Amino acid sequence: MSQDDAGIDLENSPGYLLKEASSALRAAMETVLRPLGMSITHYACLELLAQRPGLSNSDLARGAFVTRQSMNVLLQSLEQIGDVVRPPEDRVGKTLPARLTTQGRQKLEKATTAVRHVEIRMLADLTPADRARASEILRTMVHSLRSGDDVDEIGAVDPQGEKGTTSISLR
Repeated sequence: MSQDDAGIDLENSPGYLLKEASSALRAAMETVLRPLGMSITHYACLELLAQRPGLSNSDLARGAFVTRQSMNVLLQSLEQIGDVVRPPEDRVGKTLPARLTTQGRQKLEKATTAVRHVEIRMLADLTPADRARASEILRTMVHSLRSGDDVDEIGAVDPQGEKGTTSISLR
């Protein structure tokens, strides 16, 4: 089977383009966070704690797209360097809610500025209306994928929302 006969047109595949954009965004974020001594997950953890103080390890892991084990290792590291504090023992259930320290807030402020510049660069060629529409489209895509609507038994849906048997060939 040749690529002309089947497969996905990578130049126009929304999934491939999203992955390409995700990779470019990740690389740009790593570039600006590295000089600050942060990884993307470190930054995400601090940002989540600033916006939602007291999140549990599990909630932080979900928000940063990592495993609970990875988040626990990160939180221990962030405690050791003084970016977050957690109570020595849980008061309710098994959660040990973390909080940002003053040092963690100061680091986050610098990181947020750096990441904001990356996002500004990413969106620079879009009009405000295009930016709003892009956000709306991305939210809709996430919702569609999480809900599983309009997906047949093998999970194939064509771009017009019609069920089908589209195959992916990377040969």
